[in-house]
Amino acid sequence: MKRFYAVVILVLFTFTIPAIAQIKVISRQGKGALLDVDGSRVLLVRGSPYEMGFQQGKLLAGDVNDLTKIVLTSASLADAADGKSLISSTLSQALDRTARFVPARYEEEMKGLAEGSGVALQSIRLANIFPEQFHCSGFAVFGKATKDNRLYHGRVLDYMTGIGLQHRAIVIVAIPDGRNAFINVSYAGFIGSVTGMNEKLVAIGEMGGGGDKLWDGMPMAYLVRKALEEANSLGEAVKIFRTTPRTCEYFYVISDGKIPSAAGLACLPGSFEVIEPNQYHRMLDTPVCDAVILSKGDRYKLLTERIKQKFGTIDRQAAIDLMLRPVAMQSNLHNALFAPQSLELWVANAADSSEHNYQACYQKYFHYDMKAILDFAQKLN
Repeated sequence: MKRFYAVVILVLFTFTIPAIAQIKVISRQGKGALLDVDGSRVLLVRGSPYEMGFQQGKLLAGDVNDLTKIVLTSASLADAADGKSLISSTLSQALDRTARFVPARYEEEMKGLAEGSGVALQSIRLANIFPEQFHCSGFAVFGKATKDNRLYHGRVLDYMTGIGLQHRAIVIVAIPDGRNAFINVSYAGFIGSVTGMNEKLVAIGEMGGGGDKLWDGMPMAYLVRKALEEANSLGEAVKIFRTTPRTCEYFYVISDGKIPSAAGLACLPGSFEVIEPNQYHRMLDTPVCDAVILSKGDRYKLLTERIKQKFGTIDRQAAIDLMLRPVAMQSNLHNALFAPQSLELWVANAADSSEHNYQACYQKYFHYDMKAILDFAQKLN
């Protein structure tokens, strides 16, 4: 198994809502809406899988078209360099092998997304396999590690800022029929999740490892979304990851604001390990009390040292500063900090890669109050 490191630390109509930004409706589509939250776009989707996909497709048609082209062109160029044809492309192979593990509801949502946006369904399906390549770092801090025992869950996504995914970034609040509502730090045209939190105070972030081409399972981004939609607790989330057929090698930090606590997961298709806070592991040589940390190499060492230096005093800003370079890589695409107990998060996206210090860790963090957005959604007819 490829060596990994993990650390979790738990720190525990237009109208204005106290302590959060003003929320405005930009446009509507059925039960969905494109919102402006303090200058940041938020996509609200509600209803059946098809309805949610159609709403995204209509409200973000231009962005969905652009991102799909970016993803497929980039993947095609990478495959061409390896001598692969369109028929035998990496994305096509992954799509074929994972197809039987994809829940029918996600296929329905992609159908709605295709029909709403005008993008071919097969292109939508291929683009949604792309997050299988994402890499990152993460941590959760709580209890003695943080100020006032508050839980903070940080997530660093490092991946291909050069192709412009950051220009199609979108925060999505999804309210699926019969399942948990969740907030998703995402990109136009994607229906899965790599960074999210649900209404039951459960937050999840992932980190890619090895296991190349081990694709006989549910794609990672769909598995994360499934856990957000179905898990009401940390234990239930861990069970979903344990019992669902998995692809490749991924590591996860999962936190639960109700406890508060967190766990790290090390997953391959044929193996599954849970790393508890302050638990020594052969691949985790510096356990920290009330913490779980996920990173690798020198970034793991630096992240651990930063946490130890701030131990007992970590607040929101200190938690954000933990994600500064070089913990964040040169390709730092987005950063997110969850405060699950209050259903809040702060998100920063990379600037254009031609700019100096374009990485997400150097950009403005936008604040999102999930409860306030859900309350706003209830007022929309």
